[in-house]
Amino acid sequence: MPSLRTDRVIPRGLHPGAWWIWAIGLATIASRTRNPLLLLLVLSVTGYVVSARRSNAPWARAFAVFLKLGLVVITIRTIAQVVLGTPTPGTVLFTLPEVPLPEWAAGVTIGGPVTAPSVMAAVTEGLRLATVLACIGAANALANPKRLLKTLPAALYEVGVALVVALSFAPSLVTSVQRIRAARRLRGRPDRGIRGMISVAMPVLEDALERSLSLAAAMDSRGYGRRAEIGALTRRVTAVLTLGGLLGVAVGMYGLLDGSGPAALGLPALLTGLAAAAIGLALAGRRTVRSRYRPDPWRVPEWITAGTGILAAAGSIAIGFVDPAALNPTLLPLTELPLPTLAVIGLLAAALPAWVTPPPADAVRSRATSTSRPSEPTAQEGRAAPQDRAAGRSAAEPSTVDGTASDRVEEATR
Repeated sequence: MPSLRTDRVIPRGLHPGAWWIWAIGLATIASRTRNPLLLLLVLSVTGYVVSARRSNAPWARAFAVFLKLGLVVITIRTIAQVVLGTPTPGTVLFTLPEVPLPEWAAGVTIGGPVTAPSVMAAVTEGLRLATVLACIGAANALANPKRLLKTLPAALYEVGVALVVALSFAPSLVTSVQRIRAARRLRGRPDRGIRGMISVAMPVLEDALERSLSLAAAMDSRGYGRRAEIGALTRRVTAVLTLGGLLGVAVGMYGLLDGSGPAALGLPALLTGLAAAAIGLALAGRRTVRSRYRPDPWRVPEWITAGTGILAAAGSIAIGFVDPAALNPTLLPLTELPLPTLAVIGLLAAALPAWVTPPPADAVRSRATSTSRPSEPTAQEGRAAPQDRAAGRSAAEPSTVDGTASDRVEEATR
């Protein structure tokens, strides 16, 4: 087994499951806190790791798209609070004209005084959702969605195909839009504004239809859906264990992400669900007949990446038991916001994949290609080179009146 020193130097793609575990751990922190400092720290860690370890593949651009989507979420949440939100006691920033509403709309206000606590709470709620979206975008940018399909158990192969197609929708859509906009710019057609968006929508839908037909043909040619024969009792036990285990995993994840729920809905339900699902998937895997070509290795960098994500999530869960006020503090004044040490240590540890993981192979190749390109000559060298070539040619062979064809081409080029 290669050591960490050699494995982090040899370029290769990291196991996609490690990136998703790391991203889910950071999303767990973002979903459990309303502390703007912790949310900004999560964004900083995800952005730094993505910039250090993303490849040149089309899906690597998904992180920027999710960041822009997060900005839209923050804007919409803030505007909704300013226009429709219930006034909160505090410093009044400005007052909007209030629209009177009928009695059946009691509790809903349009306009009125806008206070600093209400605006800060709306921005923080939008920032929390934007941070969760950024974590999902980081996983989409770092993990190859096609290689993710290989890591799923054999029993979830059909479900995995649907999930991979769904996860690759956003990167494929971004690539298609960028390609079509570039083609329209080359043809001198508008690609911005409402008119440009309408004209781009139809080619994007046509491209998506072509990709779906190609995917269907590829799945059919590879014998998608083949199954082996097993007993009826085994099928029933497998279905009960798998469905019950997945339900337990869902309940446990909800309990971990929502800090206000009972303690039994968190880690105990998650571990029980994982055990039941593992047994069910192992039994269900006997029905699926398929081979796996060149499976992705799980080595020391993968363990460190997944471990740092789990450590970051564990730090936020521990803070929720020790000091819950640090995760949901009073937002004003900003100078008194707490910064829990345990959560900060977990987040700083989550930045380790930027150093301990191997660089992507295509990114290394692109850097090597850019550095190996010959430098362009300067202005003085460009003027001196034709004179030197002419002097060398005149010394090597006598000149003629008309000259050869190559000489005439070279003279015309100069």
